[in-house]
Amino acid sequence: MLKHEIVKIGREDILVYQNAPGTMHDLVYGNAIYRNPLASEQNVKSWQLEGKAAVSFPQRRLRIESVIPKEEGQKANYVLWCPKDFPDHVSFSWDFYPVREPGLAMFWFAAKGRNGEEIFDSAHTKRTGEYQQYHHGDINAFHASYFRRGILNTMKVANLRKSYGFHLVAQGADPIPSFFYNPPYHIEVIKRGPEMQFMINSLIIWYFKDDGTTFGPSLSSGKIGFRQMAPLVAEYANLVVREVKV
Repeated sequence: MLKHEIVKIGREDILVYQNAPGTMHDLVYGNAIYRNPLASEQNVKSWQLEGKAAVSFPQRRLRIESVIPKEEGQKANYVLWCPKDFPDHVSFSWDFYPVREPGLAMFWFAAKGRNGEEIFDSAHTKRTGEYQQYHHGDINAFHASYFRRGILNTMKVANLRKSYGFHLVAQGADPIPSFFYNPPYHIEVIKRGPEMQFMINSLIIWYFKDDGTTFGPSLSSGKIGFRQMAPLVAEYANLVVREVKV
């Protein structure tokens, strides 16, 4: 019988199996290498905001919202970057609290300059939140989008894109309901070398294995960031980065 444990996620008790059958059935976690409760201004003091947004902590959770009307289009969007560089073979997890629709939430990972340099390199063109600057600019990265709300004629899906370029490499259904929220929703992104997996409340949404050729060279270590599309208001808490064994 598989070993298992009960994990409380929001108001639900989730049965989590160790080495359970699934896309990454042989997944083994190591030590936590970074923890951030995202509970106060001090917790994100060294983080870097690109674009214009209000950052607050009304519920002792990181709340982000645009200060520019959504009618301004891409100028109303933004990215909040963690200053640390993270290695390959890691799990990123956090609790997500949608507050107000519409909009879109996105997580960037394995972000580096296109020549392997730091993403805040002074030689880069200044980024101000417009999407084009990120997928056809000076950096390479993966970007996982979820909670895509208010986009006409689209299903509720979670996407993975790879940049440089605008390559849609994986997609799955987004189980988070609209309007009648029951947060927190526990989000996890795993990067184990060429393999990537996205989960919401332990449910696997998509899996992707990068061949390092079809959509450009392989990406490994780098920075992470939270991006939102206006006028979404959302909160984040309990960011944890764990080693994933090879």
